Parts: sequence; structure tokens; C-alpha cells
Amino acid sequence: MKKVFIDGSAGTTGLRIRERLSGRSDITLLTIPDELRKDPAAKAEILNAADIVFLCLPDDAAREAVSLTVNPETAVIDTSTAHRTDERFVYGFPEVGGRRSLIAKSKRIANPGCHASGFIALIAPLTELGVLQDGLFLTCVSLTGYSGGGKKMIAQYEDENRDPLLDAPRLYGLPQTHKHLPEMQKICGLGNAPAFCPIVSDHYAGMETIIPLNRQDLTIPAAELPELYREYYKTGLVRYVDCADESGFLSAGAFAGRDDMQVSVFGGEERIVLTARFDNLGKGASGAAIQNMNILLGVDETTGLNV
Repeated sequence: MKKVFIDGSAGTTGLRIRERLSGRSDITLLTIPDELRKDPAAKAEILNAADIVFLCLPDDAAREAVSLTVNPETAVIDTSTAHRTDERFVYGFPEVGGRRSLIAKSKRIANPGCHASGFIALIAPLTELGVLQDGLFLTCVSLTGYSGGGKKMIAQYEDENRDPLLDAPRLYGLPQTHKHLPEMQKICGLGNAPAFCPIVSDHYAGMETIIPLNRQDLTIPAAELPELYREYYKTGLVRYVDCADESGFLSAGAFAGRDDMQVSVFGGEERIVLTARFDNLGKGASGAAIQNMNILLGVDETTGLNV
């Protein structure tokens, strides 16, 4: 039985991981007393005693935890931003770029960011297969539930005396320096980072990533995109669906509570809209982390997940 430690189990990502793992009979969850959580010696001891460690920490704390993990047999799955473009870590998106086999034998895995997951799922196959014209300046709009902002934002949205401005969707990342941009550009092999418009909405969980394209952006007819995605995502937690709309609408909350992702193509030959729908706490965080753990363990990728 494998020993698993969740470092940062009180945050939204850590709590969801613990919830998903609580019913598993193939692992043992290690815990550390609250009074020892910030004791480097106690932390190092439990990190190196585990077979698999989930880091659900701020970036600096994640870097420190990695430095304390010296057991060559301990695999680290870091859900922070700290190592997503670090060459020492495998980027933990198994469906993209043939990374499944790399994840299976790695001891250092960087879990993708939530917004980045939707963008990469839509764009990485196109760049990998040479379907996008070189030098494009892409635009991405990504809607998220407020749980993506962690405990502080959850408390703001669920306060009965909250600011009325929270009643409507809010654009953020205004300086175009969002922390997910480096991984979005690197993993997709883009020469230019996209113009990125993240929006937080008054719903707890669920994401919808939207990327508009024009005919001249593609090297193939737009009509060929559905089959391209369908073939590319034959395995894993991402799947292509032809018609994903609900009476002409497309809800960002449709996949709340789930750990998989749905990608679709809308529009016509001249103007195309690519969409990805998933849960920011599922395939955008905790679900992806557990999928990576399942790959490390050599069990079905969906074990313990809601798909």
C-alpha cells in the first residue's frame, strides 16, 4: 500500500484531493500534527517517508518542500505555479504532447494551472500538428468559479454582506501578467503569449475557456478540427463533443464537481470558436493531480475520480 502525504491539505485543492482519496483502499494518507506543520525537521521526515507527495502550497513554500524532499523514491506532484516551466519537472498534462509515459516514470511532476489547462487542451494539439499559422497572436477568454481564488475569495463571495460588485462577472489579470501565461506559451510552443482575459463569476466551481480563431489562422479547413480533436483525445480525461450547447447557451458551470474536460468547436469556416469546459478544482487542479498519481501507480487514470 502506497503512502501519500498532502502538504497543504486545508486549502481548496488539498481538501478536494483528500476528499477524492478518502475512499481509496490502495493508499494510506500520512498526516502531520498541526503544531509541527512549519517545523522543517518534522516536515522533512514526513515528506521523505511518503511514496507520493501532493504540494498544495504557495510557490515559495512549494520550493522549500521540494528542497526538503531528498528521498529518491518519493514522487512529488506540485499543484503550485512554482515549477510549471522548470525543466526538472514533467508538466502534468498526460493527454498532451506524449507526456503520459514521462509522468509514469517521473519523480517530479508540475500540475497544470486551471486556466492554462483549458487553453493548452485547445491549442497544444494544433501547434503540435502544425495546424496553426506561425506567429499568431491568440486571444483567450476564460471564465472561472470563485473557488479558484481560494479561501479568501470564497469567503468574500459567500459573505452575506458582500460587495454588490461581486454579483456580476469580474475581469482580472488586467496588466496581462497572469501567472499562468508562461506555461500556456511554453507548453503550446507559441512564439507569443496570448492576450488573456480571465473572468471570475458568481458561481462556486466550473470553468469555460474560449478561444476565437479566423480562417486565415489555420492551415487546414475549420471543418477538419472536430475530427482532429476527436482523434487526438482518444484516451485520458479530455474528450471532444460535437454539440455541447444548451439551447444555444454554453454554461461555465456544466462540469462543476467533475474531474474530466470537454472540448468543442463552434462557428463556421470563416469564424471559429474553440471551447473547453471543466471544473477549476477538478481537471483544473485536484482531479488532474490525482490522475497524475494514478499514472504513477499504474492504475486506471479515472480511479477515485468523478468522470
